[in-house]
Amino acid sequence: MQATKDFKVTLTKESKLKGITLENVPFGKYFTDHMLVADYADGQWQTPEILPYQPLQLDPSLAVLHYGQAIFEGIKAYKLADGSVQIFRPYDNFKRFNLSAVRMQMPEVPEEIFMGGLRTLIGIDKNWVPGFENHSLYIRPFMISSDNAIGVRPSEHYKFLIILSPTGPYYAKPMRIHVEEKYVRAVPGGIGFAKAAGNYGAALYPSAEAHKEGYDQVLWMDAFEHKYVQECGTMNAFFIIGDKVVTPGLEEGTILAGVTRDSVITVLKEMGWDVEERPLSIDEIIAAHKSGNLKEIFGTGTAATIALIKELCYKDYPMVFDVSTWKIAPEVKRRMDDIRYGITEDKHNWLWPV
Repeated sequence: MQATKDFKVTLTKESKLKGITLENVPFGKYFTDHMLVADYADGQWQTPEILPYQPLQLDPSLAVLHYGQAIFEGIKAYKLADGSVQIFRPYDNFKRFNLSAVRMQMPEVPEEIFMGGLRTLIGIDKNWVPGFENHSLYIRPFMISSDNAIGVRPSEHYKFLIILSPTGPYYAKPMRIHVEEKYVRAVPGGIGFAKAAGNYGAALYPSAEAHKEGYDQVLWMDAFEHKYVQECGTMNAFFIIGDKVVTPGLEEGTILAGVTRDSVITVLKEMGWDVEERPLSIDEIIAAHKSGNLKEIFGTGTAATIALIKELCYKDYPMVFDVSTWKIAPEVKRRMDDIRYGITEDKHNWLWPV
């Protein structure tokens, strides 16, 4: 689709890019020159604007600060070998964003604002897309409730924004993961499937406790038995057991339906692997490790793409791997990167041109 002509655009007088080196730029530290803002009021979306990146003026009674009506997405744009800029599967993020909006009692964002906003904003700030290996432009659409009133109810006003951030690799090295047995990320009937801000805020304390013990993240387990695998930190988790790849299913609504997860499943099947989406217990994982059948573990997500897991520790039982010998996860990453950067043909129509 074409960017809508109804966008109001105000350009910055001078780009911040002159003082920034885009190679090895840390995740989430620098933001591009412009942002998109659209307000919801009187039951409808107002004309979206593209403005110079700037702070928001917030009233202390702003509803999101008190009741947490906030959702977001994570998307990436890549500079291809021919110099063009393409966004990876943004329509899937658009659909998931509106699923989150419905669950959080927020208005759905129209396609012309979300998708048209992506194309217009990135088109303006396309010089910020890094042209280096394992680099990309991280795209953060988000929406908050913006009533200036205190009261536990859905807001009548909302603010939708898109900001952009150039980034290098998210995880620079393979990870050490601790199996979390006390705290939980999500429960059936909750908001685990939604990309709501509260999911991530509640995860900070257990993650910090794991960091104190020298781990990079936690592997979340189910809320009732603390036995079945959920997500790994902010990623979906994959286990190569024997001649199969196992990843937790989405049926209970406790796991985010990752766009990278879905892409990786497709690539694994193209490589000839049998992928099972089903309940996976820590007992099965330990038994597979003891028998020598647990070959590789990795996480997938927009920020991390593919993150190798070199150690998984449950209670006092560490499962340690020599990731330098792994073949499957690195090959999945290579194939994914080749599509993202335009090295091989995009047979799935995953890339969306700016």
